Amino acid sequence: MSRHPGGPVDPLTLDIIATIVAGILFLVGLTGIVLPILPGSITILVTMLVWAIIVGGWPAWVGFALVAVFSIAGMTCSYVLTGRKLKKAEVPNWPILVGLVAGVVGIFVIPFLGLFIGFVLGLYGSEWYRRKDPKLAWESSWLAIKTLGIGIVVELGLGFCSTLTLAAAATIHFATA
Repeated sequence: MSRHPGGPVDPLTLDIIATIVAGILFLVGLTGIVLPILPGSITILVTMLVWAIIVGGWPAWVGFALVAVFSIAGMTCSYVLTGRKLKKAEVPNWPILVGLVAGVVGIFVIPFLGLFIGFVLGLYGSEWYRRKDPKLAWESSWLAIKTLGIGIVVELGLGFCSTLTLAAAATIHFATA
C-alpha cells in the first residue's frame, strides 16, 4: 500500500468515501443495464477496478476478479443470447436501433415509461415498414422484445452478483482494517 500518513486525507476516510462513491456508481451501472443509455456492466467493472486500486488489499482484488467475471459474463450472455435469437429470426439490427432511439425520445415525452413505450413503438413501426405486414411486424417485434428482455434479465442478475461482491469485499476490508 502506498499511503502517505499525515497526508490531507486520512486513509480510512478515503476508503469510506471511495466505497460510498463506488456504491453510487454501481447503482448507476445497474440502471444502465436496464436503460441502455448508460454503459451498465462496463460502469460496474471500471468502478470496481478503481475501488480496488484506491482501497487495496486482498478483499478488494478478489472482489475485482469476481466482478470482472460477472461483468464479462453478463455482457457476453446478453449479446450472444440476444444476437443469436434475433439472427435466427432474421430480425436485423436497424429496427432495434430505431426502437432505442424512439425509446430515448420517449423518455423526454413520457418520463420513465416513455423508454419502454417509445422502444416498442419504434421497433414495431420499423418492422412494419420492413415487413409491410402489421401481423408479421408484431410477431418479429414481440420476439425481439422478449429476446432483449431475457438478455437484460441475465445481465442484471449478474450485475446484482457484482453488487453483492462489492458489499462483501467492502465488509471484509473494513472488518480487517
